[in-house]
Amino acid sequence: MKFTAKQIAKKLNGKVEGNPKTFIHELAKIEEAQSGSLTFLSNPKYTQYLYSTKASIIIVKNDFKPDQDFNPTLIRVEDPYFAFTKLLEFYQILKTQRNGVSKSALIHQSINLSEDCYVGEGSVIEENSKIGKCVKIFPNCFIGQNVQIGDNTIIMPGVNILSDSIIGKSCIIHSGCVIGSDGFGFALQQDGSYKKIPQTGNVIIKDNVDIGANSTIDRATLGSTIISKGVKLDNQIQIAHNVEIGANTVIAAQSGIAGSSKIGKNCIAGGQSGFAGHLTVGNNSKIQGKAGVTSSIPENSKVQGNPAIDYSVYSKSYVHFKNLRDIEARLSKVEKDTKP
Repeated sequence: MKFTAKQIAKKLNGKVEGNPKTFIHELAKIEEAQSGSLTFLSNPKYTQYLYSTKASIIIVKNDFKPDQDFNPTLIRVEDPYFAFTKLLEFYQILKTQRNGVSKSALIHQSINLSEDCYVGEGSVIEENSKIGKCVKIFPNCFIGQNVQIGDNTIIMPGVNILSDSIIGKSCIIHSGCVIGSDGFGFALQQDGSYKKIPQTGNVIIKDNVDIGANSTIDRATLGSTIISKGVKLDNQIQIAHNVEIGANTVIAAQSGIAGSSKIGKNCIAGGQSGFAGHLTVGNNSKIQGKAGVTSSIPENSKVQGNPAIDYSVYSKSYVHFKNLRDIEARLSKVEKDTKP
């Protein structure tokens, strides 16, 4: 795909400085850009690259004033970072604009697909599922029985959405995800063995949710595992049975939430954070990376450590943690000196 500086400026409400016919076919970082690339300059510390980059077009701020000669065509905008983000979104839409059904896809006769849907090679859609308008199902996906997928949702390659799952509108589910797999439920028997507890619920994912690659969301034992509107999950995240995550919460990679826990709205959880089962995290809470939340915490909490404690308490305590060996040595010396 090729675009001229004039076309890009029109989309960004920007102004071209240089040749409006300059064209690009890719987006790149300013320090790595080559001929045919478009990049942006937002952070002043990267200004040096403006004069050495091989990029064909650079997005800059309206009031930017170069102090050396340079070759690339400029597009001046109010906010270069926002403008470049807008282009990334547009580029992503273009990449996923596919229509039609592959001959190798296996789609049950009960399924009605709109003309603007796409189903890629090797994908399977089982009976009684409902697929919304402009849904894109990439190759080698499995959509089980009675699944519902809302309008404009994108299912990337290799995703498995198991029976009875409900996916909202404008979601993106990235490669390798498993939605609606059995929860981890086993009952201890008298002889020491474990008997599997049937997992008869489902998963409900509401609108505008983004789920990173290789993440898993288990179906509920009874009822539903619920991912609310606007939630963003990073790669390799485990959500157990009957978990509920509130609207607009963001969770970073390799985090795990045990069964029946409830995470509030507008929370932020860092990478590798862990949550024990049957607890509640209040709205607007912040969980630092690698924190282990073992009990419920109130709204607006900020915690760190394992087990997680208040962030300010942890920070003050850490001063002593790292000096424990020195403190121990001093105590030993005091004990030795005070012995009769």
